[in-house]
Amino acid sequence: MADLNIGGQAVIEGVMMRSKDKISTAVRTANGEIVVKTEIYHPLSVRYPFLNTPILRGAVAFAEMMVIGIKTLNFSADVAMSDAEKEEANKKGKSVDPSKKQNNLYLAGSAIFALAFGVLIFFFTPLAIASLFGIQKDAVSFNLLAGGIRLTMFVLYVWGISFIKDFHRIFQYHGAEHKSIYTYEMGDELTPERAATYTRFHPRCGTSFILIVALLAILMYAVSDTIFTIAAGHPPALLPRFLLHMSLLPLVAGTSYELLKLSGKTRNNAITKVLIQPGLWLQRITTKEPTPDQLEVAIVALQAALGVVNTRIPSKSIPVS
Repeated sequence: MADLNIGGQAVIEGVMMRSKDKISTAVRTANGEIVVKTEIYHPLSVRYPFLNTPILRGAVAFAEMMVIGIKTLNFSADVAMSDAEKEEANKKGKSVDPSKKQNNLYLAGSAIFALAFGVLIFFFTPLAIASLFGIQKDAVSFNLLAGGIRLTMFVLYVWGISFIKDFHRIFQYHGAEHKSIYTYEMGDELTPERAATYTRFHPRCGTSFILIVALLAILMYAVSDTIFTIAAGHPPALLPRFLLHMSLLPLVAGTSYELLKLSGKTRNNAITKVLIQPGLWLQRITTKEPTPDQLEVAIVALQAALGVVNTRIPSKSIPVS
């Protein structure tokens, strides 16, 4: 099976797909229509060749995809908000200004807050808890404990939100994204019926990337803490350790990116199959079986990213659940 370097992300009532030169987001509206937004996409590593070096390109791609992810989520939220506003306006007999948009400053502030909160919960808190066990001098034991706490917190977090109705639907769209990508990689016909026959577990998933980051961080942070202890004559305190680990995050992310791409290219290798299993197991939580209409949305997004679909498509062939 070919690895065609197509990526994606589930959003609110939709899917974003990224090809080598386009990013397309398809969102299902309340009336059953599929709204598609497509933009030309030229990665920084393509525009600036010096960034296209192993590990560095991964760190750059990680930052790029965070920005793209926030933008696509905002687009899907805008579509959902417009539907809600129209419904409310219809109830009150009022009209809605189609040019009304959410405040960009508010969105930027929300994104920064969410990022800061994620860093606090998943990076600082595990270090703080591990520090209570008094094993700071043993870099390997300390980072094994902190890494175990971080992984446990993450798994419990995604498991918990999977029971929330809105997140369950996003996880269904996540499954639809994977199934449609598999269908394309297999050279099969891009229809909901054919996509439904493929697995929802994909080795290049962002969930697998997070798991690789968490596991690789244990090793790299153990090495960095050891070097700090040798150089300073004492193990790092909580705040210096946190700052040191955060400064190394681009290196961890970049290396994890290379490992994830390698797993996609060698997915049929026996050793690779064993190594990628934990990420695929975790996808049992972060992906759910999609409905036919959700598969249709993912396929429309994929086709748009490949440049073979219009920007606004009415959908009447498949009933909306």
